[in-house]
Amino acid sequence: MTKICKGINDKPDLSIIVSMYNEEESVPLFFNKIREVMGKLFSYQYEIIAIDDGSVDKTYQLLLDYAKEDKRIKVIKFSRNFGKEYGMMAGLRFCSGRAAVPMDVDLQDPPELIADFIKKWEEGYDMVYGIRDDRTSDTFLKRTTAMLFYKIYNLMTQSPIPYNAGDYRLIDRKVINAILSLKERNIFMKGVFGWTGFKSCGIKYVRAERKKGESKWNYWKLWNFALDGITASTTFPLRIWSYLGTLLSMVGMLYAFYIIVRTILFGVDVPGYASLLVFILLLGGIQMVILGILGEYIGRIFIEVKNRPHYIVEEKVNFSDDEA
Repeated sequence: MTKICKGINDKPDLSIIVSMYNEEESVPLFFNKIREVMGKLFSYQYEIIAIDDGSVDKTYQLLLDYAKEDKRIKVIKFSRNFGKEYGMMAGLRFCSGRAAVPMDVDLQDPPELIADFIKKWEEGYDMVYGIRDDRTSDTFLKRTTAMLFYKIYNLMTQSPIPYNAGDYRLIDRKVINAILSLKERNIFMKGVFGWTGFKSCGIKYVRAERKKGESKWNYWKLWNFALDGITASTTFPLRIWSYLGTLLSMVGMLYAFYIIVRTILFGVDVPGYASLLVFILLLGGIQMVILGILGEYIGRIFIEVKNRPHYIVEEKVNFSDDEA
């Protein structure tokens, strides 16, 4: 079973989507590598959707230079930095290929894997994702926290995501259309990929070290990203406090019954200030955590109700009128 139908409406077979933020050092390496890899796949027409996510260095100018040389390179410039998830959404919305491959500009995810993605796609898979089989290029702390995130996320949600599977994958047009039909503002793409379903498979690869530049993701941003991912994909953090509240109420009633019985049998026992203080502080801490989680969800409701666009496009290059 083949997915390729060349020549239909002159649409490319493949759209490579890459979102960039202050990546002037990585841009030349990326385009040189992509041209080398795609040049070996003679049967496939392709386009590159490059999103400049509000860069303040020379990233956009470099993209313009490459776009002038090659009309297959299409550039979208955001009015400011909106974030990687929204950059990916823009790429999916403006791509015209029968399949798309979102990837990072830093070449940690090897472009050579695209050929393997295509083989699985031709076999009938609608989504083929890369699995980071070896993450020794990441620090021990990052590997550990990533593992914990995948475990916690998959325990909480009804649409689990494969362990160590990032955004690097091939997505069929039917999956792209399903993703674009979603209306929410709070987007967690890994969760969205899992939610859509469709026939999927994974391919293992070794994650390389970054070639140039520095990662824009520090641990604080990763923590907030994980928090956004969980709250955007499941209401389990809210539900768990209902269970915990019920459990604490039952323990409280049992303890009250114990105090009543002890008082009747042995009289009033004045000592107990320390244990009472600990109990009050424990309940107070739990209540603050509950309020914090409620605040996270209320904040997201606030964002959804405003119904603002995911991003603002300042300029587009090499797009035809029907793609505008």
